[in-house]
Amino acid sequence: MNEAAARRPVIGVIGGSGLYDIEGLTDQRWERVASPWGEASDALLFGTLEGVSVVFLPRHGRGHKLSPSELNYRANIDVLKRAGVTDILSLSAVGSLRADLPPGQFVIVDQFIDRTFAREKSFFGAGCVAHVSMADPVCTRLGDALEAAARWLDLPVTRAGTYLTMEGPQFSTRAESNLYRSWGCSVIGMTNMPEAKLAREAEICYATVAMVTDFDCWHDEHAAVTVEQVIKVLLGNADKARSLVHAVVPHLGGARHVCSAGCDHALDYAIITPEAARDPEAVARLDAVAGRVLGG
Repeated sequence: MNEAAARRPVIGVIGGSGLYDIEGLTDQRWERVASPWGEASDALLFGTLEGVSVVFLPRHGRGHKLSPSELNYRANIDVLKRAGVTDILSLSAVGSLRADLPPGQFVIVDQFIDRTFAREKSFFGAGCVAHVSMADPVCTRLGDALEAAARWLDLPVTRAGTYLTMEGPQFSTRAESNLYRSWGCSVIGMTNMPEAKLAREAEICYATVAMVTDFDCWHDEHAAVTVEQVIKVLLGNADKARSLVHAVVPHLGGARHVCSAGCDHALDYAIITPEAARDPEAVARLDAVAGRVLGG
């Protein structure tokens, strides 16, 4: 039996806007985890759910103190890796770019378009260069489990769709919104890139549940939506997201072999810099995310 087959999964949950804790975990404790990449958004909430280890991170910090462009995405993924997380469920509030995805709809996305420009997007660079494949940026195994759990709960769910990640913190112009619609995008948000890229570099399986709070500004009939209406939908979505986590985690907790989607071996052939040319300081920072292939 190999190492991956004997390993018990640890399910990481990243909570977006409106989702700052996970109720119902046993043996709860909040713990700050140090990272060589700086400060994460918050301490991590450790606990168990029906015997399965869970680690929760509020993406924006408790109290929603950090904007999407201010998040330290590298530290967030690094501390989850250090906490032993093997699978990440990313829960994210989004706007809809399609008429058939109304407020309250959950979308298990399968693709991203990254339009961000003010963020560090890789753990690798000077001193140790690597290139991972992002052709299929989410874990199909996790997506299957999330879809099954959502349908069992009778949640309004759509499987597949493209998440356009914009920089923010301002929302898009109407011209931008219509451009993204012409590209075939399904939803728009500000946080899942570079989060998904970094999870892949850290060899953590990753899947997104995009929770629609409103139609983006393209929809003339809904252009006058108020902040109060959006918050009401957002909080309702957060309650449903907690139910989804409680439903899906027990089905992800069994020991498994190497991920069928290859997420947990993404670095097998990714590192370009030969060992003799690697910067020791750069390698030291990668001890958690890439220790499996760098010998850390």
